[in-house]
Amino acid sequence: MNIRSAKFVKGVVGTNEIFEDGTPQIVFIGRSNVGKSSVINSLANQNLARTGSTPGLTQQINIYLINKAFYLIDLPGYGFAKKSGEARQQMQKMLNWYFFKSGYEFKKVILIVDAKVGSTQDDLNVFGSLQKAGKDIIIVTNKVDKIKKSEYIEQLQKIKDCFCDYKVIPYSAKKRIGVGELTHELLK
Repeated sequence: MNIRSAKFVKGVVGTNEIFEDGTPQIVFIGRSNVGKSSVINSLANQNLARTGSTPGLTQQINIYLINKAFYLIDLPGYGFAKKSGEARQQMQKMLNWYFFKSGYEFKKVILIVDAKVGSTQDDLNVFGSLQKAGKDIIIVTNKVDKIKKSEYIEQLQKIKDCFCDYKVIPYSAKKRIGVGELTHELLK
């Protein structure tokens, strides 16, 4: 099965009836500028989500309907963003509410890590919170195309070691590496 249709539904910043319509939600989370929106675009094979080189471009919860069957949810990034301290704090509050206080159910949570940078303390903190809350997590190491060939295996192993027995998918939104594997995980 493939992704045959994808469309932007809406962006929200808090409670919204769309989260309660019974449509399964697959949520994308990661640091600012790790490529969450680019991964969504590569999966949909179209430019659905806005992307840019400036960290913190996504500032709301963006919802995309896939195959008229489930939502891909693009969240603001955590960590560094070119926004005021107050704006970053508001985004963090929104993420915390959405994951841990809203009561919404998620089919899967896709934690995106920068393959070249590796797992940061922020990534590990978010992972630990998601794990403790019992979320179904898949780790995607985006930007594998930026790792030197001589460092590739060692870098990926370091990342895998941080996430124990969880599925880790090497990925490049730019070169479309891992698209098939991630699509398979989302559709099963």
